[in-house]
Amino acid sequence: MLHDLPSAKDADREPMTMCATTVDIHPHIIAADLARYPRAPLGGRQSNGSAIRPVALETMIAAMDGAGVAKAAIVQASTCYGHDNSYVADAVAAHPQRFTGVFSVDVLAPEAPERMRYRHDRGLTGMRLFTFGSTMSEQASWLDDPKSNPAWRCAAERGLSICMQMSAEGIAQLTRMIERFPTVKVILDHAARPVFADGPPYAAAASLFGLARYANVHLKLTARNFVEARRGKALPETLLPRLVAEFGAARLAWGSNYPSSDGTLPQLLALARATLSGLPQSDRDWIFAKTAQVLYPALADQG
Repeated sequence: MLHDLPSAKDADREPMTMCATTVDIHPHIIAADLARYPRAPLGGRQSNGSAIRPVALETMIAAMDGAGVAKAAIVQASTCYGHDNSYVADAVAAHPQRFTGVFSVDVLAPEAPERMRYRHDRGLTGMRLFTFGSTMSEQASWLDDPKSNPAWRCAAERGLSICMQMSAEGIAQLTRMIERFPTVKVILDHAARPVFADGPPYAAAASLFGLARYANVHLKLTARNFVEARRGKALPETLLPRLVAEFGAARLAWGSNYPSSDGTLPQLLALARATLSGLPQSDRDWIFAKTAQVLYPALADQG
């Protein structure tokens, strides 16, 4: 899919000092130990990406060191582990200065707030709702179910950011939740997978741009978006300034989606830097680090 990825040689030439700190808010880890960390994917089957390109914690750390990524918010691999957050929790416990975690719970369950507080008390500072993706081909209908209100209320009370793995078809549902809980920071994984190929003024992504009026909505920019920025009539020179103009750089953040996206971590970071290179340095500082550190204060530089 990611045919525009830089080569490994090009990635090695990318300067690693463009931002004082580079923070990744969308890597996944998959353990080799099936007995300790059994598979329990949402959707009933494991995703191809997690099966073909699993990256364990130790490999992730080595990849981050090689790419110059200082810290990360490890996102629960929902299509591998479902709501069993054991591996992410163990990773954060082992390296609390480098990682925070984004956990998953069944937000429709009565015990959801209790489970959220349990994970938050153990260093996981974000929550992921998986409503669409590689093992779930239709947008879930439960996103704005009132049964999830206690979970959203708990997120507001605890200051937990909520990552939304969703399609643009779910934006109407999400809007209702945003209006119910305007203080909860919401992060759209892959920017909710908008279509940009029609080019300026990007009318096909109107529903996404409509969310800009909600100050608590943030966009997670991944390789999927950077490839779409070059598809059809889309160009990084027209699309990225539009996203910044609508949302502000302080509401945009880079996520590698490594290893689910094709390519090494240095290649995925090089693709992001190349696509965003036309933006002012101050905007890139927000996208590659500062926004992440606002969404996840545990990732802020200490001292």
